[in-house]
Amino acid sequence: MSSVAVEQDDSRPAAWAAVGALTLGVFALVTSEFLPASVLTPLARDLGVSVGAAGQAVTATAVVGAFAAPLTPVLTGRFDRRLVMWGLMALLSVSNILTVFAKDLPTLLVARVLLGASLGGFWSMAAALAMRLVPPAAMPRAMSLIFTGVSVATVSAAPIGAYVSDTLGWRAAFIISGVVGAIALLAQLATLPRLAPTSVPRLAGLVEVARRPAVATALIGVLLVISGHFAGFTYVRPVLEQVAHLDLKAISLTLLAFGVAGFFGNLVGAALVGRDPRLAVLTGAALVGVSALAIVTLGHVGLLTAVALTVWGFAFAMLPVGFQSWATSAAPDQAELAGGLLTSTFQVAIAAGAVFGGVLVDQMGPLSAPGYAAVSALAAVALVLALRRRAARAPAQVPCEA
Repeated sequence: MSSVAVEQDDSRPAAWAAVGALTLGVFALVTSEFLPASVLTPLARDLGVSVGAAGQAVTATAVVGAFAAPLTPVLTGRFDRRLVMWGLMALLSVSNILTVFAKDLPTLLVARVLLGASLGGFWSMAAALAMRLVPPAAMPRAMSLIFTGVSVATVSAAPIGAYVSDTLGWRAAFIISGVVGAIALLAQLATLPRLAPTSVPRLAGLVEVARRPAVATALIGVLLVISGHFAGFTYVRPVLEQVAHLDLKAISLTLLAFGVAGFFGNLVGAALVGRDPRLAVLTGAALVGVSALAIVTLGHVGLLTAVALTVWGFAFAMLPVGFQSWATSAAPDQAELAGGLLTSTFQVAIAAGAVFGGVLVDQMGPLSAPGYAAVSALAAVALVLALRRRAARAPAQVPCEA
């Protein structure tokens, strides 16, 4: 325990260059994750497969990431965490190289499996490393900086990928992504300090951490609000086309506004995390629920739908930093395992939301997906409020021993 106490000493200097290198790594990973969506048609044509088959490259990344997130801290528990992060970024580079030279779907799937391992492992350890690179008081700012990489990649990956694919070919987009990943690896080689493991996580520890009430509540919250988000947002285009009757230019501007709003939502979320991580989750989930409900009830009004979707983007960006900080602060002695469980749950929620949203849209029409998003997000709000009330009552129920 003494080593942990030293790691969290407020007097130590913040390693902001290392945090910046982690941010660059996040940007590279999320860019590589999102690229297939923007180049799927030419990629499928070049490999001689259907668009649906090529889309399984995205599924492969998510599935492998869900397993890699909790297992990486366990399997690498005895290694210097700096070496582990370097290895994960090297996997990203290999993935991009394989993708660039892929001649068939199996090679592409192998590349995306490697990306899933890198992505899941990186996210499972990012928050835990941030806790060791900066003093506790600077943790919200560090997490905000790291998640800025997500926001920037979310805004830029799809349009840049589409443009590069149209002008230079889809492989060129992955070459650029590979260069960014290589720069991120070099930055981490130069800045990450030695980070000896403070403990050796074990598989049994995953169960123990998951059973902690605060962590369990965070995981349930993720399943609710994140699955709702991806059910609603994955199928938002039919809403914009068939219900709001927006033209292609208006749809593009609306989606751009969604991404830009997310950048600012990340900053606000970090500020709320500084007070209480659950406050960021509560605010973000409530706004997602209200925005989705507005789309369900007023979706036929194009301008209001665009505004609601922009607020949705702002709100959703609060959730990753809120949930990540909540889970790791609830288990500071097992932050890597908590981060791994959270990342795995995110991946499951993403897949479940996309699948369930598709079933709803096919059976009940385009507004059913944001309807589910509203219900699940507001259910998450109720869950967080119940936890806060329970925590507020706890001191009155336990005699003071201090």
